[in-house]
Amino acid sequence: MTGNKPTFEKILPEFGSSLSIRLHNDLVEEKLPFWHFHPEMELVYVNKAKGKRHIGNHLSYFNNSQLILIGANLPHNGFVDRFTSNGTETVIQFKEDFLGESFFDIPEMILIKNLFERAKMGILFGKDTKLLLGPKIKTLIKLEGIDRITHFIDLLKELSLAKDYTLLNVDGYAFEVKQQDNERIDIIFKLVRENFYRPITLEEVADTVSMTVPAFCRYYKNVTGKTFTQFVNEFRIVHSTKLLLETHSNITDVCLESGFNNFSHFSKLFKKITGKSPLKYRNEVKQLLIQ
Repeated sequence: MTGNKPTFEKILPEFGSSLSIRLHNDLVEEKLPFWHFHPEMELVYVNKAKGKRHIGNHLSYFNNSQLILIGANLPHNGFVDRFTSNGTETVIQFKEDFLGESFFDIPEMILIKNLFERAKMGILFGKDTKLLLGPKIKTLIKLEGIDRITHFIDLLKELSLAKDYTLLNVDGYAFEVKQQDNERIDIIFKLVRENFYRPITLEEVADTVSMTVPAFCRYYKNVTGKTFTQFVNEFRIVHSTKLLLETHSNITDVCLESGFNNFSHFSKLFKKITGKSPLKYRNEVKQLLIQ
């Protein structure tokens, strides 16, 4: 299920904050659900939406809401495939040491420290905890400064006390990437995200990060475990799955709008990556989401 090496995502908290907090109520292009990881932990509360959980070796679907805590460097995809009426997704990303290197090592913080340890496997919280903490998580975005931090610590305390949870990625694994690679990776991802609908040459992307083509190819394969062409094609296929589910476009148009100019190549690649033809994927996943 997770044979491809995940890509590294760089998280940038807003200025003056040690937490990155975002509230989504619509699907946006920047959140295409590619297979990725980052050194930040991630707390995700989804309400009134449908989608899938792909965390480490775990894959399942949800049909209304979910509350998940994902540990540092645990590979995962984006979660929401479709929002229903007034649906929202709140995403909080934070470094494990966002309050200092040893803050959570003091005796009073042992429960939260244990929570962080469990999060390395991905934690799915049950209905009671979701109903109790979901609204509190959504209010975080309205708070600032010390109020935001104290409110968040209180949330972590409540999560650490919760008994209704399931560990998802029990055979857990994680990835690391050198800090100096961050900027280069950001530039490459931005180029693909903004231009995937047209041909992107190796010369163009190598020049963007001031490398020769052979050096760039070696570098990219070493960092991500795949060739640049593989990554672009996977990004395009992910975009095509969104179009198949969110629009009524015919499959030929989906192919073209996703950056492919050869329908046969698109169909083969789509089946190789998803295990299904585009038509079968559209029919099966839509059926799943209305159950």
